[in-house]
Amino acid sequence: MSADFIAGLIGGGTGVVVGYPMDTIKTRLQAQSIATQKYTGILDCMIKTFRHETVFGFFKGMGFPLATLAVQNAIIFGVYGNVLRNIAVWRGHDPNKTADNLDVYIAGCAGGVAQLSIACPVELVKVRLQMQTHGRGKLAPGQTMPVYKGPVHCISSIARTEGLRGCYRGFTVMCFRDIPAFGVYFLAYDVLCKKLTLEGQKEPSVWALLLAGGLAGSLSWVSINPLDVVKSRLQSDGVKNQKYRGMWHCIVDSYRTGGIRVFFTGVTLNAVRGFPVNAVTFAVYSILLRALGGQDNTSVTM
Repeated sequence: MSADFIAGLIGGGTGVVVGYPMDTIKTRLQAQSIATQKYTGILDCMIKTFRHETVFGFFKGMGFPLATLAVQNAIIFGVYGNVLRNIAVWRGHDPNKTADNLDVYIAGCAGGVAQLSIACPVELVKVRLQMQTHGRGKLAPGQTMPVYKGPVHCISSIARTEGLRGCYRGFTVMCFRDIPAFGVYFLAYDVLCKKLTLEGQKEPSVWALLLAGGLAGSLSWVSINPLDVVKSRLQSDGVKNQKYRGMWHCIVDSYRTGGIRVFFTGVTLNAVRGFPVNAVTFAVYSILLRALGGQDNTSVTM
């Protein structure tokens, strides 16, 4: 049991560092409104971020997610592994043998449910800090002081001004986004690992783990991109004045002002970012799980 959590902890932390710069760009593109558009595209956002904030701008607010997302991934992978084994026992199957696709999907959804209570405030703080485009040092002419001094100040300010409910802004859309997405995520990884395992091998190679993890990550992120846009807009909203009353109001208003295209903002970045982040996360998780003596359910024991 502890092997799943330890492997998920280290794998998740590694994935955060790899993908954070692209996540910052993605969030800024998704959260901007059509009326006050600051960035014309991915390259423009990258250039302006670097010019005004240097390389540190791409890692803005990473400390808090790095500490908490590692724990979050430990929960996801730990719950996934344990639920999968318990389903097998409940069905009267050998938990050390290959799991059914439906069982993998259900276990993945369970992992998505388990992480929501931590994920929502972490994502909220991450988004709020990423949307602060202030550089290090002196302020630019006409630029005001940043609202938040850091992650602790951010979450305490939100709790003080918006209450506990404010700390969970975007929770509903994250339920719709994360629960099925983690089911797809783990199912795609499991199926791809089996397909990429050569005949005669008992377990997939490191290259197979990297490819399966990367493709699974890209697939799951692309599938939830519209909901990710809504989440980014809801959670970035409220720094000064709240524009959206809730998820449905955000969806309707976004469609009215930006059309259907707005829900696919950042889809390229999500697909590109999803590959290396999840390739590394899954590979590190699987390798560590084997090293720690845990059961990697991607092995093809028949």
